Amino acid sequence: MIALEFDQVTRDFTTPDGPGYRALDDISLSIDAGSFVAIVGPSGCGKSTLLNIAAGLLMPSSGVVRVDGAPLSGLNRRATYMFQQDALLPWKSVRENVALGLTLGGVAKADAHARADAWLGRVGLSAFADHYPSQLSGGMRKRVVMAQNWIIDRGILLMDEPFSALDVHTRLRMETELLELWEEGVNKTIVFVTHDLEEAIALADEVVVLSAGPAARIVARHPVRLDRPRDLLELRTTPAFIDLYRAIWAVLKQEVVKSQRAVGHGTA
Repeated sequence: MIALEFDQVTRDFTTPDGPGYRALDDISLSIDAGSFVAIVGPSGCGKSTLLNIAAGLLMPSSGVVRVDGAPLSGLNRRATYMFQQDALLPWKSVRENVALGLTLGGVAKADAHARADAWLGRVGLSAFADHYPSQLSGGMRKRVVMAQNWIIDRGILLMDEPFSALDVHTRLRMETELLELWEEGVNKTIVFVTHDLEEAIALADEVVVLSAGPAARIVARHPVRLDRPRDLLELRTTPAFIDLYRAIWAVLKQEVVKSQRAVGHGTA
């Protein structure tokens, strides 16, 4: 079953001092339910724009987005969104932040808090339920946001470079915890945007490569046939991982070079 589909999606932006800017051009991509798809591409190629279209925060200029087979015409109620910067409410406790989506949806406070406590246990933060976001480390805040997104019973999780601001060791831990949650059997479809090709390969079932902008398009799709569960401490040194990295980088490198040249000529 297809959870999310982009059908010939194009997105244009108007500019105040000249012709419009085409960020995405004729994007067609089907994402199976329960799969983990990573999207990579040069800076400024429209990865986040594509994710915002999937969330219903932006509408395509042309083309159609379908969610579970139905055209998307507003906010994607089947998706949650994990941004690069967390949006935890500083005046609410960790428990209250995790429970927020449930309480806003009408779940009784006691039930919402009980479910939040269960999720805090799953991400190793039970002892911090009564703390406030300012009292947490960066990695702990990310775990709160993961619990906040996972507790809501929606089929699609959109992730926009969620771990990019973390140090390398914390980032590895968060990647591992994300995979553990996803591999537990909770049938979520994950669309994960990242600049880091290693991260994309380590996590995903498929890596989708976007071209340099403007008018970015899909230039490659690579299935990731690495066994699961994955030991991320060891995976990156295996021959299969290295071979796949080289194959995808051969395509991505060309687009990165094009993007750098465009910036050098002032056209990006």
